[in-house]
Amino acid sequence: MMSWHPQYRSSKFRHVYGKPASKEKCYDGVPITCSVHDNHFCAVNPHFIAVVTECAGGGAFLVIPIHQTGKLDPHYPRVCGHKGNVLDIKWNPFDDFVIASCSEDTTVKIWDIPKHLLNRNITSARKELLGHARRVGLIEWHPTASNILFSTGYDYKIMIWNLDTEEPVIQNPVKTIGCHKDVILSMSFNTNGSLLATACRDRKIRLIEPRSGTVLQEASCKSHRVNKVLFLGNMKKLLSTGTSRWNNRQIALWDQGDLSVPLVEEDLDGSSGLLFPFYDSDTHMLYVVGKGDGNIRYYEISAEKPYLNYLMEYRSHLPQKGIGIMPKRGLDVSACEIFRFYKLIPVKNLIEPVSMIVPRRSESYQEDIYPLTAGAQPALMAQEWLNGINKEPVLVSLRPGSVILNSLPQFPEKESSQWPIDSNRYQDKPERMAVKEIQKQSGIQERRGQKKEEGRLQENRQMWLSNGFDVFDCPPPKTENELLQMFYRQQEEIRRLRELVNQRNIQIKQLELEIKNIHTDSDRY
Repeated sequence: MMSWHPQYRSSKFRHVYGKPASKEKCYDGVPITCSVHDNHFCAVNPHFIAVVTECAGGGAFLVIPIHQTGKLDPHYPRVCGHKGNVLDIKWNPFDDFVIASCSEDTTVKIWDIPKHLLNRNITSARKELLGHARRVGLIEWHPTASNILFSTGYDYKIMIWNLDTEEPVIQNPVKTIGCHKDVILSMSFNTNGSLLATACRDRKIRLIEPRSGTVLQEASCKSHRVNKVLFLGNMKKLLSTGTSRWNNRQIALWDQGDLSVPLVEEDLDGSSGLLFPFYDSDTHMLYVVGKGDGNIRYYEISAEKPYLNYLMEYRSHLPQKGIGIMPKRGLDVSACEIFRFYKLIPVKNLIEPVSMIVPRRSESYQEDIYPLTAGAQPALMAQEWLNGINKEPVLVSLRPGSVILNSLPQFPEKESSQWPIDSNRYQDKPERMAVKEIQKQSGIQERRGQKKEEGRLQENRQMWLSNGFDVFDCPPPKTENELLQMFYRQQEEIRRLRELVNQRNIQIKQLELEIKNIHTDSDRY
């Protein structure tokens, strides 16, 4: 089964297309690293884009506010505390102003990024992690526990760090996993972070219980030389990218419960660049990005055969050296954007955003393509996870104006009404008591609703705070581009406020219906 052969099937994502940003929405003049290390070299969150940069005498990376597009100042400040080349950078998933970096100087560093614009180089890290004997090539944050960081180096070890400490220098990891016999090329967690999959240069995929370091399964396939491995959410499947025995680029799908033989092996092409896989568990879409070429292939993963359903390919003549992806909470839901890449294009010193769009005519929020997704709130503290507790991620809605959902809400909401009325409760009461009761209930709901609205407005206000730049209290725009950005922000704010007004109107109608129902029940008895 070759990937260029389309398989027509019913799917809401069949017509997804890639939309590159216009030139003014790109980041120009960025000195992208010349390192040959096989990593993304780029990390993105809703506030910043960080990119490993080329510099003399040590390693550095840039942190650019996400809205600061266009030409970059050649003297733009850098984060430059490493003594060797920076090999990997990752934003803390639960704090948009904290980033981790690892380097050839054998250290891992944790940096605080100021909320205002950078005006000078950052040279001192908040924390320094010293444990690896050789260069550190890869870092990953735990997906549900706060302040747990995994690092792996050319000493073939995986180290687990607990950053919930006061010390600025941590010399001892809480756990060292030493089951690998060669360099670890890739690490991936399952949804709740209870399992870790690794791809190693010895061509083996290992499934590890990270707290104990126990290897649960090992896969070694002679016809598939693995480079990157990825958990496919809660599908109980793994995906790996690599090369076949004929040196064709290849992807393989594995059953998590049995890694003896891959479920599917598919050759893509004869190019030599590495394949970076990305999986979106909300849409069950897999994106495969080729290093050194401009293409992004995308598939839909299904639970039954044929498992891997080819959709389309985004093509570009500009080759990417690395790639960053925006978390779901940073996407533009009003444009039906379901994924966003940031392509590093060193031949032009350019970072180009590419949005994956589901074509829809309606401008309203599309519930079916935006299910509840993992938010920016940890499900566990570091020590809880180390003590053996597992929890699924805390989910949020991407609907504009919605509030964060707790993993165990005290007052579960129902769509029809937050406070359902049991008509039997009023059978023996006179009408006056029933009306008094519903008024009391309505008052409670109204107070709760007011608190909720205040919370939503506060959250919206925080969403518009970017590095100390507040759209509610900001200097007048100096250029036409700034004026346009201000206009778009105001349009977005108006749309959000309309959404809030609509939600309030729905609540009012629900209360009126409940009062009417109580009157009807009271008259009946």
